[in-house]
Amino acid sequence: MQKLIKPDWKHSILNISATLAEFLGVPNCNATLPLLKNKLKHNYKNVAYLCFDGMGINPLERNLPENDFLRRHIAQTLTSTFPSTTTNATTSLCTNKLPLEHGWLGWSMHFDEIGRNVDIFLNKDSQTGEEVLFDSPLEDYRDGYFYHATRTDYQIRTVNPKYVHCKEEYNTVISTIEEFFDAVRRICNEDGKHFIYAYCPQPDGCMHDNGVTCPETKALLQQISEGMRGLAADTENTLFIVSADHGQVDVEGYVDWREEKELDEMLECPPYLDSRSPCFRVKKGMKRKFAKLFRKKYGKDFILFSSKYLIKHNYFGEKGAFGYLLGDFVASGTYTNKMFILPKADPHYHKGHHTALTREMLVPMILVESGESGIG
Repeated sequence: MQKLIKPDWKHSILNISATLAEFLGVPNCNATLPLLKNKLKHNYKNVAYLCFDGMGINPLERNLPENDFLRRHIAQTLTSTFPSTTTNATTSLCTNKLPLEHGWLGWSMHFDEIGRNVDIFLNKDSQTGEEVLFDSPLEDYRDGYFYHATRTDYQIRTVNPKYVHCKEEYNTVISTIEEFFDAVRRICNEDGKHFIYAYCPQPDGCMHDNGVTCPETKALLQQISEGMRGLAADTENTLFIVSADHGQVDVEGYVDWREEKELDEMLECPPYLDSRSPCFRVKKGMKRKFAKLFRKKYGKDFILFSSKYLIKHNYFGEKGAFGYLLGDFVASGTYTNKMFILPKADPHYHKGHHTALTREMLVPMILVESGESGIG
C-alpha cells in the first residue's frame, strides 16, 4: 500500500502565508519558504496570492501536459492541512494559524455546548439542515493576517465570491472565472503597489460534480492556465503566487454509514468532520470494541487513528487548543479512494473528493512573473 502523506509544517500551504506575513511586516512564528522569501526580495509593484480551490498536483498532472504554462511554473510541491478540506485549509491560509490553533478542522464539527453537529461555514445543523445560532468557540477565520500589514507601501486587496466572509472595504466580489481574472488584472494595473489575496472556488466544484479525470475538469484547468498566461502578459512588475487549498482524487466507491447499525450504536453522536476523514465520538467503555470492528469492516478503505495519536504526531500542527473537538478517532481514506456517505441533511455522492491523507494532500506553489507568457 502506498504511504499516507502527512502534513509537513515546514513545506505546506501554511508556510506560503507565513512567508507573506513576514513580507508584509506581520508577526509570524511559522516556518517560511526560502525559495519564496528570496523571490520577494525583488521590489515588485504587485504581489498576488491566487488560491484555486482543489487545484492540487493530482488534477494538474492528470489533465495538463508537462509543458503546460501552469505545470512549467511549479516551483515547489507542498502539503495541504489535514483534513485536506477547504474549511481547514483556507482558514490556515488566511489566518496563518495551524489547524489546532484555529479549530476550523472540517466541514462538520460537533459541539458539546449544543449537542449538535454543525456545518460551520453555513451555520447549519449537519443532520437536519436547520440554521444554528451559536457562539462558536473557534477562532475568527475572517481575520486575515494581511489585514494587519505594517508595510504601508502595499495596499491590501482581496478578491472573493460573495459568500466568502471578509472585510468588504478591501474586497472585490466575483462570481465567474472570467470575473476573477478581470478583477486581479484591474487591481494590478491600478496606480500604486498592491498585495492581493484572491480565492477562486474552481476547479473544486467541477471536480466534485464530474470527477478529476473528465473533459469538464480538463477544459477548466486549461482555462485557468490560459488565464494565468494572460495575467502575466497584461501586467507589469508583478509576482503571482498560485496555489490551492488541497487537491482531489476520483472517487472509486461509496460506503454508506446510514446502513451501519452496529458501529453507529456505539457512538455518542453521528460521525462528523468530512467524508474521507470522519471523526467518531465513542460511548464510554466501547472504544476498543469500536476500533476492532471498524478495522475489520472498513480497514481496507480507511485507516483508523486515535485522535490522541494524530495530535501527538502533529498532524494538525505543533500547537493549539482545539484537539478536544476531534473526538476519539479519526479515519483517513486510503488509495482505494472510497468515501463515506455520512448521515447528513444533504448527502452527496461526489465523483471527485478530498480530505484524506493521499494524493489530495499535494499542492503546487506556482510562481509566475509578469512577462512570462511565452507559448510552451
